[in-house]
Amino acid sequence: MPYTPSSLMPQSDAASPAGDSVSEPVDAMVAMRGVRKTYGSAEILRSIDLRVGRGEIAAVIGPSGAGKSTLSRLLGLLERPTSGSITIDGHDVTALSESGLRAARREIGTIFQASSLLHRRTARENVALPLEYARVNRHDRRRRVDELLERVGLSHRADAYPAQLSGGERQRVGIARALALGPSLLLSDESTSGLDPATTRTVLALLRELRDDLGLTIVLITHEMEVVRATADTATLLRGGAVVESGPVGELIARPRSRLGVELLPDRHHIESDPDEVVWRVTYTGAQPSLDWLGRLSAENGLDVRLLGGTVESIAGRPAGRVTIATRDDDELPRFLAQLGLHAERVEESAVAPPGEWSGAQRTGVVA
Repeated sequence: MPYTPSSLMPQSDAASPAGDSVSEPVDAMVAMRGVRKTYGSAEILRSIDLRVGRGEIAAVIGPSGAGKSTLSRLLGLLERPTSGSITIDGHDVTALSESGLRAARREIGTIFQASSLLHRRTARENVALPLEYARVNRHDRRRRVDELLERVGLSHRADAYPAQLSGGERQRVGIARALALGPSLLLSDESTSGLDPATTRTVLALLRELRDDLGLTIVLITHEMEVVRATADTATLLRGGAVVESGPVGELIARPRSRLGVELLPDRHHIESDPDEVVWRVTYTGAQPSLDWLGRLSAENGLDVRLLGGTVESIAGRPAGRVTIATRDDDELPRFLAQLGLHAERVEESAVAPPGEWSGAQRTGVVA
């Protein structure tokens, strides 16, 4: 039976967050509208608009100083915005009382960088901590902790202390602790920072599995593009406290001038085209197109097509590709490719977003 806060907490503590319902679409778990955050004269977040759908894994990425940690604290209800509104699960949480905020925080689980476990507590005792604060009785607490440790694959390490666990195991304990009160929203704040690549992949795979099995909405706060590439459904780039570019990962990849999309699926250097050829960028995300699409362009449409370069990868478990081809001037090419499940944009060399680290966009600007 799925755990819900009301199944273990006293009825008065299990109430839904107080707050007025808003007209946000029913599929929106999180909506930030015009959110600003200042500390004295310093403006950390500037008019943030962010929407996360139910069941999405949404990544917020940016360099140090972009405002990611402040945004995470606002979403975790640890701080209030200076202005603007935040709705979570259909409730405006901006003006909640302190008691209302405490109740609302139980609907949100947070996974911290380096897991933030108490070193004098075993794995079992660390997971039990939120349940103790919620005054859950010992029998129900034990049952819930055992269930969670089994869920993250650590039943055999329940009595180990953090110093006896690997980095990946400690992070799994942190995930179990974040799930203790049955949240509907999970915040992952740089939770894979410092982990080796193999362990990072394991932790991210667990998060996707939990999202699918438990119907969680997950917000990933990260500076690692590989995390976004492996896990996220949507991505938002913060720079200087403002949203620079945002959208579903597939749409970002398909945008010909999106540097964030290029960082998700990097362009490779391609062969030079002839002066009398037209260069096209062909992209696809989601459904896998016919593998013989390039040959079919020639065979079925009589097009003389030359392959200049390309990248095909798996992004968040879905196939994604960006291929550069050259043809003689043929305005019918986009229509032919659309019939094969692909999207084509005519490319001017000056319009192609150059490859490079995503943080380089901070210097050159990001074209949305």
